[in-house]
Amino acid sequence: MAGLETAEGAPVVTATDTSANDSIAGPLAHALSAVVVNYNAGSLIVECVRLALQQCDEVVVVDNASADGSVALLESAFADNLAFRVVRNATNLGFAAACNIGAAHATATHLLFLNPDCLLGPRAVARLVDALESGPNVGMVGGLLVNPDGSEQGGGRRAVPTPWRSFVRAFGLSRFADRWPKLFFDFHLHKQPLPPGPIEVEAISGACMFLRASTLADIGEWDEDYFLHCEDLDLCIRLTRAGRKILFVPHARIVHHKGVSSRARPIFVEWHKHRGMLRFYRKFFRHQYPGAFMWLVAVGVWLRFTLVAAYSTGLRVRRALGRSNV
Repeated sequence: MAGLETAEGAPVVTATDTSANDSIAGPLAHALSAVVVNYNAGSLIVECVRLALQQCDEVVVVDNASADGSVALLESAFADNLAFRVVRNATNLGFAAACNIGAAHATATHLLFLNPDCLLGPRAVARLVDALESGPNVGMVGGLLVNPDGSEQGGGRRAVPTPWRSFVRAFGLSRFADRWPKLFFDFHLHKQPLPPGPIEVEAISGACMFLRASTLADIGEWDEDYFLHCEDLDLCIRLTRAGRKILFVPHARIVHHKGVSSRARPIFVEWHKHRGMLRFYRKFFRHQYPGAFMWLVAVGVWLRFTLVAAYSTGLRVRRALGRSNV
């Protein structure tokens, strides 16, 4: 089938369906690839890709060995669309590795990394383009992530969760932020009023990241030592340390059906999430904090994982017992 390839094979450059670019104008026309990493995202990925094709020049889906039939749904829906293609991985390589594979297979000069459970709003990409091109030092931009009910999600705009900020959040100390804002600052910013236009932030979410391919080459590809979670924060820190700005674009609206791929394996996801946290802290902050504090943070991370895993297991057991009693 056209547009289908394996990660082990050589990249296949396909023709571009220019009818998909009505929403893009100016210097970036015919120069934008969306990279969507799929792992058992179900039927929602079809709508994700459909909307992305309306605003991007091509969509590259990197499939991490899904077993839910989502790739077959994509093949059926977009079999004749030359702007769409799939790269199959033989095993689940993780999010960061799949993003790198997608970037390597993309043909455009600009890259939109988009989660398979994200639905682009009208002109979302055009507004991201405008923000990225608004200044010479703008390195990456992200949009407004909202829940299906329209409320803003946490994580779309945030400060970097340093070990101290994470400690503050874990123990509820952010309630003292009104009195000591610098000391007890909460790294999530979604409870603040939306800005009137694009604004600089320390970090955005990997669910929607837009940047130039040349920028990714300059700062280095996604760190594949993360399997799941915190790889987006890693990218944000490396970009800002390279002197580039990150902008949050409030008028680029994306509906994010969060957690579609993770619901079937919650403990697996939580394990890699907490493991990613520790890697992130050690990589960037181990020389900024006393060893005793970093040890305390590590204990807190694994204690939190234990509690979350126990809670998740308990829920599944109760659901199973409830079904057996019906």
